[in-house]
Amino acid sequence: MPDARRLPPLDLLLTFESAARHLSFTRAAEERFVTQSAVSRQIRALEEDLGAPLFRRAHRSLALTDEGKALAVACSEMLIRLREAVERVRAPRTRRVLTLSTTPGMASLWLIPRLARFVQRQPGVDVRLDVSFSLRDLVQDAIDVAIRLGRVDAPEGVKLFDEEVLPVCSPSLLGPYALPLAAPADLARHTLLRLHDVGRGPLQDWEPWLTAMGLPDLEPRATLTFSNYDEVIAAAMLGQGVALGRRPLVDALLEDGRLVAPFKDTLASPRAYFVVVNPASEGRPETRALVEWLLDEASETRAG
Repeated sequence: MPDARRLPPLDLLLTFESAARHLSFTRAAEERFVTQSAVSRQIRALEEDLGAPLFRRAHRSLALTDEGKALAVACSEMLIRLREAVERVRAPRTRRVLTLSTTPGMASLWLIPRLARFVQRQPGVDVRLDVSFSLRDLVQDAIDVAIRLGRVDAPEGVKLFDEEVLPVCSPSLLGPYALPLAAPADLARHTLLRLHDVGRGPLQDWEPWLTAMGLPDLEPRATLTFSNYDEVIAAAMLGQGVALGRRPLVDALLEDGRLVAPFKDTLASPRAYFVVVNPASEGRPETRALVEWLLDEASETRAG
């Protein structure tokens, strides 16, 4: 086993390595948070301990002797190996991770544009989004918090906001050379963008709204059907047809003009958005912080 008692003090070697790397006592002093005179004293002490000069000093320059070069290489390699060993041994810093589950439409249209505000409010909390149409089992899938679209008459969790629907489209469909789109009956001359949402029935699609407008048998010129709601909205913004917009998810797109509402006839949906918490995660401070933030954002959405 090496005899550490025969080695110079580590502090002297660290100071030497810094001075040798910079070829400057001044820079070494700044890096080591000591005075330049302290660096000079430590280098002198190291040279006396080794019995050999390490630097050739001139008026405005500093150079390593052959002995200094050899020691500088050894010190540099030693520090590299020491840092690598420390990183391997050091316990990883535990970070607080929250898994938040929701649907693709909710994620892309409402949640993601706001999520940076939560990160700013709660530094040190890592959020992992689980985006899926599947109804996740919070316990089995290790989901901390979920935003779900459920029926108002069968609430689950804490309600964020209600949903209402109305037709939306690109401004290009209302241009001077576009097909008429002044009344709901004009939808018969347009392509309707539909969502194929297996397991949820027609509540997300056109039939209830058309029936409420007195047009249960309306036949559009064509339909385009998508499996994700954000795809429906993307197609609408590209002018490919008229979509059934879900408020408040499409509110920002209506406000900035990427989408327009050709008529103002809205229909209250029997569904609302709820936040649901895994019982195993309820006691975590970061979980409570996320839920409180979601409720704050929902309150601003309702007020807007």
